[in-house]
Amino acid sequence: MPLIVQTWPIDRLIPYARNPRKNDEQVDRMCGAIREFGFRIPIVAKSDGTVVDGHLRLKAAQKLGLKEVPVALADELTDTQVKAFRLLANQSANWAEWDTELLNLELKDLKEAGFDTDIIGFDADIVPLPEEELQKEEENIYTDKIATPIYEPTGKEVNLDDCLNSDKEKYLLIQIENASDLSEDERNFLRAAATRHAIFNYENIAEYYASKASPTMQHLMEESGLVIIDKDRAIELGYVELSSRIQELMGGGV
Repeated sequence: MPLIVQTWPIDRLIPYARNPRKNDEQVDRMCGAIREFGFRIPIVAKSDGTVVDGHLRLKAAQKLGLKEVPVALADELTDTQVKAFRLLANQSANWAEWDTELLNLELKDLKEAGFDTDIIGFDADIVPLPEEELQKEEENIYTDKIATPIYEPTGKEVNLDDCLNSDKEKYLLIQIENASDLSEDERNFLRAAATRHAIFNYENIAEYYASKASPTMQHLMEESGLVIIDKDRAIELGYVELSSRIQELMGGGV
């Protein structure tokens, strides 16, 4: 049967009273996704307005003040099928596993383009390896693998503005300053937290280091971990960690 998608007034939709999914904490994130991409996934509902799938999207649409939303009708489903489909729609995303190596490549591309991956649910710099892969890394006593991006300067002209994307940080700072019900301690705490949303472009940082930075600037960039030139020095500063077992086996060198 062909899918029928209609545009409904948002007030016509009725949340399912026994929806087992707890999603109130994710409403703001979904609002961000709708702002970024538009309302791309219709809410699934019966003709009487009962929501089958899309409760989180509905809450976000209400918070954004949308008057109408796209709705896909599911009238051909029996009551039993509706119950099953409602659970399927939430559970099926857990069926597959991520290829963490490929996923991290995709996230790296997005971050380098300045895209805020918080919107799509990835707020860490990288996705951790599955437990079995971590175990393999730990068991390989000869590994000297460093999870640090390596860039070779090409002579490209860059400025400091090209090395840092602070749009999200600036946005948060504006929200913090405009908030009227925060104590000064809370404001300072949130200001500090906002700095973690600054996105460094390490490729451009390497270019700036090689072509424009003064010796003092180069030294401070190394001390800050923005550029790693001496691996032994990096280990000393804590930016690169090798297990004590590896260091013992290496005995200072091989």
